[in-house]
Amino acid sequence: MIRASGISVLAGQRRLLDGADLCVRPGRVTALIGPNGAGKSTLISVLAGERRPDEGDVRFDDAPLGSMAPLRLARRRAVLLQDSALDFAFTAEEVIELGRLPHSGDEAQLFDARAISEAARLAGVAPFLSRSYQTLSGGEKQRVQFARAIAQIWRPEGDARGESRYLILDEPTSALDLRHQRLVLDVARLLADQGVGVLAAIHDLNLASAYADDVALLKNGRVIASGEADEVFTAPALGACFDVEVEVLKRANGQRAILV
Repeated sequence: MIRASGISVLAGQRRLLDGADLCVRPGRVTALIGPNGAGKSTLISVLAGERRPDEGDVRFDDAPLGSMAPLRLARRRAVLLQDSALDFAFTAEEVIELGRLPHSGDEAQLFDARAISEAARLAGVAPFLSRSYQTLSGGEKQRVQFARAIAQIWRPEGDARGESRYLILDEPTSALDLRHQRLVLDVARLLADQGVGVLAAIHDLNLASAYADDVALLKNGRVIASGEADEVFTAPALGACFDVEVEVLKRANGQRAILV
């Protein structure tokens, strides 16, 4: 489990995060939800180990996150940021292959080709692996980067190491059409069902509601509600988070419909 406790991040006199708590559990999809400027990307960067908090503590499976060797962390945790700029003339396949760099010199390197192929299949990018990354559309680039993150934590079925793995996604559906939004979150669900802990910052409340096991509502740098989806996806909690009137309905199939 990745557990953040009392996380505060300062930017001058401003608190980007203010005592935020969050847990990402193996085998579960956790949705991080909040308005623009709430601190979602900042909290993700802290949980990913890419930014040190000014206050608070992050633990990765009971070890202080800051004590973990970067290589060991990279083998167990992959991150997909909102903007993954790349100025080199790599093919899509070579970008995905970058996700396997942490496994160089390890026995897991033997599975690089399978990991890349499976990641490309899951992300739906296999048809254009040979294309230059720079010629791809924004949505195609985002899916290639998603495949790169999958390849980074991919393991063959039956792998006996037993160490927990985590996938951290910052707005993974922002540049995608409706079909590919579902594809990405279907894969996130599949990975969670295989034991991966998934954290995803998601703007679309109905998408988050359809896929999340756990939810954290972030407002003004503070987690104002967190817990299982049924407990957090309520009209009062969502209304308080976004300062709008929200209605939560039940569809005939039992799923929630969130109206704003």
